[in-house]
Amino acid sequence: MKVIGVIRHSPNKRINRDEFEELLRSADYEVLEIIEQVRKEHPRYNIGKGKLEELKEKVKELKPDKIIFANKLTPSQAFNIVRELKVDVMDKWQLVLEIFEKRANSKEAKLQVELANLQYELPLVKEAIRRAKMGENPGFKGMGEYQINQYLKHIRYRMSKIREELRKVKEDREVKRKRREEVGFILVALAGYTNVGKSTLLNVLAREEIPAKNQMFTTLATTTRGFKVGQKKVLVTDTVGFIDDLPPFIVEAFHSTLEEITKADIVLLVLDVSEPWREIRRKFLASIRVLRELKALDKPLIVVLNKKDLAIEEDVEYKKRALIEIANERGIALSGVVSVSAKHNQLEELYDALENVLLTLPKFRAFEIVVEEKEIVPKIVALLNSIGEILNIEYGEKTKILAYIQVGMIKSLTKFGVEIRYHPQIEG
Repeated sequence: MKVIGVIRHSPNKRINRDEFEELLRSADYEVLEIIEQVRKEHPRYNIGKGKLEELKEKVKELKPDKIIFANKLTPSQAFNIVRELKVDVMDKWQLVLEIFEKRANSKEAKLQVELANLQYELPLVKEAIRRAKMGENPGFKGMGEYQINQYLKHIRYRMSKIREELRKVKEDREVKRKRREEVGFILVALAGYTNVGKSTLLNVLAREEIPAKNQMFTTLATTTRGFKVGQKKVLVTDTVGFIDDLPPFIVEAFHSTLEEITKADIVLLVLDVSEPWREIRRKFLASIRVLRELKALDKPLIVVLNKKDLAIEEDVEYKKRALIEIANERGIALSGVVSVSAKHNQLEELYDALENVLLTLPKFRAFEIVVEEKEIVPKIVALLNSIGEILNIEYGEKTKILAYIQVGMIKSLTKFGVEIRYHPQIEG
């Protein structure tokens, strides 16, 4: 399908043209031309009248199937532009939802995409009803006023049903999450901009071969796999990628998926270190905005600069320092900034950072374990290494072991009949 892309840059903020074109390619569109303008938003057409006339001439000349705006269009603007150009028009968020629809494979992802689409359509339907009452023919899906009203009722009913289904999915996921914590797993979430290599990183950590393509939004449903940091059991979950100015209706629709970030013990924020600094900065700040909206900035956050094999060492170190500086300026607490190459399995810095963060988690506390039976000491030591970290062992008539332990795993020790004492004085 052939399209003309339209970008209106604000005087104080430019839209990334390369990313917009990548979105168009990800939706399998053939781009005939990209028209750009720098100006404040026009209330009726988004772009200025002169640019609209230029666009009319391009439509006559190139005969595109659609016009796609990189800007968010209000329902009124969308109807006004269609009336002027006599061709289908969509904006960036409708384009993103179209990509989501192509990528959605699981039942949950399909429900989330449908909900987001309905939330996007809702104001359009209301605008169509308003125009129909004014005697205009808005041309919404070829419907008359009565049909549009009926469709509005259907949208509201369907949205209610989908939210109920997603609520059940959320409850099931919460049960699974609690079970995982009960058996000693530490929960790690991969977050970050779309197409920075999160799925590749998950594959390497978990030694899996989950399909990871060089496309935008290849991950819509959560994928959780296990790996170990030392002897400690970790579950890592991949989540849907972010994009600049992610709208609230998409965040809401994908809340049950994005919630994996809020429930994690540690968040790994992945960036592509091979990109220019201005792009890394933009994507870092866009990701931070989403994490702040999800209220996920109160947990350990490790920035993972992926694809270091495509960058020189001096550049990687400069970008690390610059990210730390930006985070400090904005009061964002980082638990580390590391560089890796998921493609070449170069993850040493990440493992070191995880080791440093794990024992600072609220679920770890310092305990003294007193073991009377010498023959079970090796079993106790092995168990402690898997659920925490041993600080000191004092052998004698009774073996005394100082260790950081996951509080939820204390019951796994009690079955051995050992004495367990809380030791707050050695914490920190």
